[in-house]
Amino acid sequence: MPATMVNELDQMKTMIRNFVENEIDPCAQQIEDEDTIPQHLVKKAKELGLFGMSIPEEYGGIGLNAVGKAIVLEQLGRTHNGYVSLISAHTGIGSTGLVKLASETLKQKYLPDMAAGNKIAAFALSEPGAGSDATNLSTKAVKQGDKWILNGMKHFITNGPVADIFTVIASNDKSKGAKGITAFLVEKDFPGLIVGKRDKKMGLKGSYTCQILFEDCEVPEENVIGEVGMGYVSALKILGEGRIGLAARAVGSCEKLIEMSASYAKERVQFGKPIASNQAIQWMLADMATETEAARTLMMKAAEMIDEGKKVIKEASMAKLFASEVFNRVADKAVQIHGGMGYVSDYPVERFYRDARITKIYEGTSEIQRMIISRHILAEN
Repeated sequence: MPATMVNELDQMKTMIRNFVENEIDPCAQQIEDEDTIPQHLVKKAKELGLFGMSIPEEYGGIGLNAVGKAIVLEQLGRTHNGYVSLISAHTGIGSTGLVKLASETLKQKYLPDMAAGNKIAAFALSEPGAGSDATNLSTKAVKQGDKWILNGMKHFITNGPVADIFTVIASNDKSKGAKGITAFLVEKDFPGLIVGKRDKKMGLKGSYTCQILFEDCEVPEENVIGEVGMGYVSALKILGEGRIGLAARAVGSCEKLIEMSASYAKERVQFGKPIASNQAIQWMLADMATETEAARTLMMKAAEMIDEGKKVIKEASMAKLFASEVFNRVADKAVQIHGGMGYVSDYPVERFYRDARITKIYEGTSEIQRMIISRHILAEN
């Protein structure tokens, strides 16, 4: 990597760390209590260009490569995960399809507003009967004249209640299975799109999910993303890059948990000495740090492969699988080190513990990641 690019990334890393520590962290408990992200933090994210981090400069973004984006998301992962989810879902699965696969007309029409944060993006794939089994879609797309008519329902759509633009994956020919699926760009104001009520979740406060319903929703034919019948392939590409972003966020969260745990262990005195002097605590910290470093290595390898133009489906699944599992283990050990204080909401450890759990589920469960990895291994050998 050129020295100038390294310097730019270092500067951005420092800038994001300062933003996290000086502006987001002080509001973390407010986000948790009110389940709402303060608008001044959204405004600041716009000013920093965070909503356009993965959008090319010619469309108003800052055009970070995969490594640069991973560095930014790792720093953001150190703070409130609900806040980060708003940005990450927008710049990841919400934007990737448009940036990588859409026509120039669609890019020019939508990307500038997305880069500025004036229009929030979401990705609509999951359905009640098609979560892990992404080919079993019930949402249908039927061509009528110069429009596509969508009918069906999506659920657990991150950013759904606040999104202006949706990448929607629907079946245009059920008989063709995975080859009969198409991706569409759908605006929230298109006739027939209905935003359902917000889900109540155990974690990720401030990050909203909901059902999205399509009742004879009219989508112009020019709003097809990629090629008709290639939506499943498009979804895999979109999810692959999104999984690397999730891994980066998990690594950042682990870093923060390790720092908080080490600090607490040195301050907490039991039996006349800091608990940090106990081998049991030391070994927990050692395991937490070692696994976190391993997760970072996997994540950065996958990001580098994207920048080299290589296929990363297997490596992205490895990074997401391992980082999410490590996040959960690190969060559990952090609670154990903090003892009773780790179980109360006065300490952010409790929040990280709840937020960690969803990372083994969304954008592909741990079980699905293992299936993807094993299939590639069997095909390669």
